Amino acid sequence: MSETIAARLAARGITLPEAAAPAANYLPYVQTGNLLFISGQLPLKDGKLATTGLLGRDVDVETGAKAAEICAINILAQAKAALGGDLERIARVVKLGGFVASAPDFTEQHLVINGASNLIADILGEPGKHARAAVGTVSLPLNAAVEIEAVIEVK
Repeated sequence: MSETIAARLAARGITLPEAAAPAANYLPYVQTGNLLFISGQLPLKDGKLATTGLLGRDVDVETGAKAAEICAINILAQAKAALGGDLERIARVVKLGGFVASAPDFTEQHLVINGASNLIADILGEPGKHARAAVGTVSLPLNAAVEIEAVIEVK
């Protein structure tokens, strides 16, 4: 892929939002050495949660995957803020940690988190291919359906 990350975002019609401020006592990102840790991002769009409730009860897989995609967009927004606006400094997305608020019998968390994985890989190319966890949980902050964190290697 020779085109820039910005060009790939634009081709998909994605404009990164301003990085969201933390909702509690934590930092939105921390860099140590060449690793950038992005705190869990919720599916916030235009300052509001786009998807709330439990997968398998209130939310279907397709809607959950779209929420995970929004989380990935917010991860890129945080990375952009952390890297002084230069997403080309991303060397590799090392790992995504995905949390899915799930009904007790819901077992398709991996399909939900694919929304984020697919977007990251599409936008970043080979450096966007990552290790991952997709974990079901009883609830998430603010009744969000999905939350995703990231570890990114930077140049």
